[in-house]
Amino acid sequence: MRHGESIANLKGLIVSSPEQALAGFGLTGRGSHQVTHAALNTRLDRETIIVSSDYRRALETAEIVQSVIDTISPVSVDSRLRERDFGEYELMDHSHYNEVWKHDVNHPSESKNSVESVIDTLARGLDVIASLDQQYRNKSILLVSHGDVLQMLLAHHQCINPRFHRSLSNLANADIRSLTKLTLANR
Repeated sequence: MRHGESIANLKGLIVSSPEQALAGFGLTGRGSHQVTHAALNTRLDRETIIVSSDYRRALETAEIVQSVIDTISPVSVDSRLRERDFGEYELMDHSHYNEVWKHDVNHPSESKNSVESVIDTLARGLDVIASLDQQYRNKSILLVSHGDVLQMLLAHHQCINPRFHRSLSNLANADIRSLTKLTLANR
C-alpha cells in the first residue's frame, strides 16, 4: 500500500530524508480519507500483519488501516521500507522525479545526484519481503511504503526489469496492490 496523500504530495515536494520525513510531512485530511476508504474496501482482515515505513506519512497510513480493520497485532515498523533516497533533490519540486526515472532506465545500478539506485532500492524491499516470509508463514501482510519502492517491487513481481518500474501504472495515494506468496516463492 502506498501512503495516503501527504503534505509533500500536496506541495509538490520531494521529501525522502529521515531528517524531513520521520516527524514532518504527514497525511493531509484528504490523505486520511483516502486511507480510510481503501481500508474499508479491502479484503484484509483482523489477522493481517501490517509493516510500515517509519516515515510519518506511511506510519499514519498504517495506523489508520490498523484502526479501521482492527488488526490483532499492532503496526510493525521497518526502516527498509523508507522512501527511496532522492539525494540532492530533497525538498525540490517533484518535477525532478522525471530526471531520476529517465536515469533509472539507462543506469539502474548507478547513483546520480546522490539518488539511491534502482538496484539498491529494490534490494532492501526484497530483503523485507524475504524476512517477513520467514517470520510469518501463511499470513496476509500489508506493507505500507512509498511510490518508487513499491513500483520496483511490483515490477520485480511481474518479471519486469525493475529499471522499467515506471512502465507500470502508477500507484495512487492509498493504492493497495497484491503480491501473493505463491508467486514470490516460485520466482
